[in-house]
Amino acid sequence: MKNRLIHHSAAAAQPGGHVTKRRVAKQAIMLHARRVSVALLLVFIRSAVAAPSTQAPTAKEILSTARMQQARQDVDLQGQLRQNDKIVPFRLTQSGGVTRYSFTNPDEALQLRLGAADSKLEEINKEGVDKISGPEFEQNVRATPVTYEDLALKFLYWPNAKLVGDDSINTRRVWKLELQPPGRASQYSRVVVWTEQQSGALMRMEGYDWNGRLAKRFEVVSVQKIDGRYFLKQMRIEAIQPDTGKVQSRTYLEIKK
Repeated sequence: MKNRLIHHSAAAAQPGGHVTKRRVAKQAIMLHARRVSVALLLVFIRSAVAAPSTQAPTAKEILSTARMQQARQDVDLQGQLRQNDKIVPFRLTQSGGVTRYSFTNPDEALQLRLGAADSKLEEINKEGVDKISGPEFEQNVRATPVTYEDLALKFLYWPNAKLVGDDSINTRRVWKLELQPPGRASQYSRVVVWTEQQSGALMRMEGYDWNGRLAKRFEVVSVQKIDGRYFLKQMRIEAIQPDTGKVQSRTYLEIKK
């Protein structure tokens, strides 16, 4: 009788023993998981603290790089402005921070100097040298939508500039900036520019009139390699009808090797 009672008690306690073992095993697994999670979190925190922070450059720094990129090239090339059937050939020379567009019929040259604080655009003809300023900047170059102000790249010096963010144009990473003129002397109330992050090259520019409407768009279509450096091959210039937002005309600035 006693043996039967002992056997019965042991049998009754056996299921509870299995439950206890499973509970202990589960607690051990959960504890191990928590330890692993804490360890991973500590590794992540240490990595984040140790990794150097890559801050975006300021708008001022980006514009400075863009100006230097425009000024440091040394080339002597042929180019043309093409609008439908109209072609205006020119010779493009760049040396020592001076860019010169030389036209014929009539003979004329536009010379651009990019300084540290401002740009200077001059017209050179048989009568001498004339510095372009004031209302002259609104005049069109050889009856194309391109104005003297556009060639002078005055917007690269505007003090009211802010970095909007980064973007991508034709797989190239670019900075997007919004620029505002210091007064109302410009034809544009604001200009939005996209510059390549790696080189500082201008990839796109949009000019807005004083009613806040898009008036003109410049965009690099293709580039070419000349003497180991990438250089503009074709740029599209679109004059926009502000009332409708539709393209009014397209002009192409093309550079040949």
